[in-house]
Amino acid sequence: MAKRTTRGWKLMMEWTDGSMDWVKLSEVKEAYPVQLAEYAMANSIAHGPAFKWWVHKVFKRKERIIKKVRSKYWRTTHKFGIEVPKSVEEAYEIDRITGTSHWTRAIEKEMKNVRVAFQKLDNVSHDQMRTGKIKPGYSYCSTHMIFDIKMDGAFARKARLVADGHKTKAPASVTYSSVVSRDSVRIALTIASLNSLHVSACDRGNAYLNAACREKLWTVAGLEFGSEKGSVMIIARAL
Repeated sequence: MAKRTTRGWKLMMEWTDGSMDWVKLSEVKEAYPVQLAEYAMANSIAHGPAFKWWVHKVFKRKERIIKKVRSKYWRTTHKFGIEVPKSVEEAYEIDRITGTSHWTRAIEKEMKNVRVAFQKLDNVSHDQMRTGKIKPGYSYCSTHMIFDIKMDGAFARKARLVADGHKTKAPASVTYSSVVSRDSVRIALTIASLNSLHVSACDRGNAYLNAACREKLWTVAGLEFGSEKGSVMIIARAL
């Protein structure tokens, strides 16, 4: 009786340019382990012969990395000799004690950019959303603000509002924001060099906000939302 193996298995991959190719399963596991593991979980194939032991191993390694990063983040209290807050409340308190408005301005700048990602639901309570009476199918997703200090000479304060996506279930179709590959950059630079072309680069601030959120998520506005604090918000765009 022949033994069933995963040798020769391939997956259909859709690339960012819309093209599709069959790629060996072993190559996908090596190049995109977390994405593949989450795809297997979301599509109920994690218990198949190709994923049963491997998915658990990938998630275990992912959790170990996250815990290590999180532990380092919470241990870091200062950067360049400047106190870094761990919450919006703490940021406002630091400004109050120091008589400055550095963190307050950073929060206001971030909220001015990111507010477009939220749709406020008027006259809707948290209990109504949790019971599913309004917007059935939506899941709660908490958010929090992270802070940093830029090494730009002026030590500008930076605030970024992020969604706690790791606390929600993976959607049926897992999507990821695309990032340019190192090989693509090398090819572009080689072409430019061979043709004596000038190379320019730019940064698109908060580019992810142009993408619609495919997951059905809602949250409660925090202190950073100002007068809208406590309101029920639908997360309409990617965070």
